[in-house]
Amino acid sequence: MTATPRRRWVLHVDLDQFIAAVEVLRNPELAGKPVVVGGRGDPTERGVVSTASYEARAFGVGSGMPLRVAAKKLPDAIFLPVDGEAYTAASNVVMETLRGLGVVVEVMGWDEAFLGVETDDPIAFARRVHDEVFEATALHCSVGIGDNKLRAKIATDFGKPQGVYTLTQDNWFEVMGERGTDALWGIGKKTARKLATLGITTVAELAATDDGVLAAAFGPKTGPWIGTKGRGVDLSPVSAEPWIPRSHSRETTFQQDLDDWSAVTEEVRTLALRVREDIMAADRMAVRVTLKVRYVPFETHTTTAALREPTFDPAVISDAAAALVDRFDHTRQVRLMGVRLEMTPVDQTLANNEGDVSGT
Repeated sequence: MTATPRRRWVLHVDLDQFIAAVEVLRNPELAGKPVVVGGRGDPTERGVVSTASYEARAFGVGSGMPLRVAAKKLPDAIFLPVDGEAYTAASNVVMETLRGLGVVVEVMGWDEAFLGVETDDPIAFARRVHDEVFEATALHCSVGIGDNKLRAKIATDFGKPQGVYTLTQDNWFEVMGERGTDALWGIGKKTARKLATLGITTVAELAATDDGVLAAAFGPKTGPWIGTKGRGVDLSPVSAEPWIPRSHSRETTFQQDLDDWSAVTEEVRTLALRVREDIMAADRMAVRVTLKVRYVPFETHTTTAALREPTFDPAVISDAAAALVDRFDHTRQVRLMGVRLEMTPVDQTLANNEGDVSGT
């Protein structure tokens, strides 16, 4: 008899309340309490919530929320500073555990990864994933099972916490059809609002929309790509190749609003030089600079400009960043700013290095 071939599946592993869970492991007395991690752990300072325990989320506290807002919603919460080194160490153990399962692992961040799995019982494999991660780290995870990355990613939320959920072509429209378009991975609220102006409010409506209509509204490439989201289509493979950033950035939130734009410009220069150090460590030159400014109270704008040629030159980089300041409204106060430098592609950097070697 011929054995039944094992089917290929994509599993999305998402660690439950990861940062808060790591903090609880370090201090078990925090278990069951509303924990909020963000900034320097001081809710009187400006900063945002990195994560909140489920107990804090029950009161409406969530990631990205200003710490001061979180403190108003839940004044009795336990506020803790971000400890990146601790989270990285815990994440590394998780990812090594996943690699030990003999599958393709695509790391997506501290707390999530895609697995490329061949199995005839994906649910049993997903439970094994949970159990082995918990045994290695005492951290719980949820696992989404799909026939592609998009469906696996969305499935995970249905299984939280500590659960397993399957979302495939067979039940896609049954589960997702009547949900809003912003329930799709990759479709944010801004895109969902624009879709709504076209009369497209649900996943099923998006899936039924002609690509030509979407192309006219969003562009010839982006429009049809949005349509594939509605149909649950995702052809991207699970890859073990390490993620390589296209850019580096840094930002700072001011504890006191800035209204002196000469001081703003100096801060921009300082940030630009710090990001230059990051791209030098990556050995990839800057090709474009982007400046982000958040006005008071919480309105964010960005602007960008290409550099004449790839460079590490500190004067060129800081001058280019400072020049972008002129594009903003100098009558307004600033609470946050950020500088991002896009870098030369890796293959171009390698080619340049090989050229340097051959010329010696």
